[in-house]
Amino acid sequence: MTTAFNPFQLGGTTLRNRIVMAPMTRSRANATDGTPTELMAEYYTQRASAGLIITEGVQPSVVGQGYPFTPGLHTAE
Repeated sequence: MTTAFNPFQLGGTTLRNRIVMAPMTRSRANATDGTPTELMAEYYTQRASAGLIITEGVQPSVVGQGYPFTPGLHTAE
């Protein structure tokens, strides 16, 4: 019998279990430039036992930022 805790083959990668964490924006990025913070790293480290983590989305420009503390791809950092 297959359970949520059995490994799963996804393409060429074996996931440790069938638990998937959906993408969520947790508002933990740097407020001034949207860069990742230690708090973000800690958040995902705490959830590392999931088989697959789909990380949060990012805004491609400052204009695309919906609310503060969300990650962005619009700076060199």
